[in-house]
Amino acid sequence: MGRPLRADAARSVRAILEAAERVLAEDPSASMEQIAEQAGVARTTVHRRFANRQALIEALAASAKRQLMEAVEDAHMDTAPPLVALHRVTANILRIKSAWRFTLGHPLADTPLTAVIWSEINAGSLEFFARAQHEGLLAPDADLMWARRVYYALVDEALHGGGADMDPEQVRQNADALATLLVDTFLRGVGPHG
Repeated sequence: MGRPLRADAARSVRAILEAAERVLAEDPSASMEQIAEQAGVARTTVHRRFANRQALIEALAASAKRQLMEAVEDAHMDTAPPLVALHRVTANILRIKSAWRFTLGHPLADTPLTAVIWSEINAGSLEFFARAQHEGLLAPDADLMWARRVYYALVDEALHGGGADMDPEQVRQNADALATLLVDTFLRGVGPHG
């Protein structure tokens, strides 16, 4: 898929990727035929675009990475006031991760590209937390590695609380409210404020 696709071919690829994410999130062992059926295309169309299941998963990872990086860039982590950036990136990440439940959260979706995604995100989050600490949003003695772990745990809990995945559409519609709750919990905890 090195050269640009015609508009109809691009639509087919997009439909296949969207269907694959939905189907694999429900059943990670789903067949290429099930994905084709959900996408509304012939099985041969899926195989023409993706040589095998691994190629499809790698394409999912590339698409998820692009959207996740756009979501992070949209938060202006390096220039916006830290509290604004933290809230915005949290809402954006909740929206993206809810849409990419298989690709960004299932061990079968682990590819070299997903490893790169998480490596870049981990490094970027530590840089952001260091800036937030320097600008007074985080305590001067806060352990930034621990802060990152707590933040990630809160994001995961917001998406999968109690072991049950939240409905992706519900997460997208309520991402700002969830982000407010998550950021408040992250920064202030659940004890009395005074």
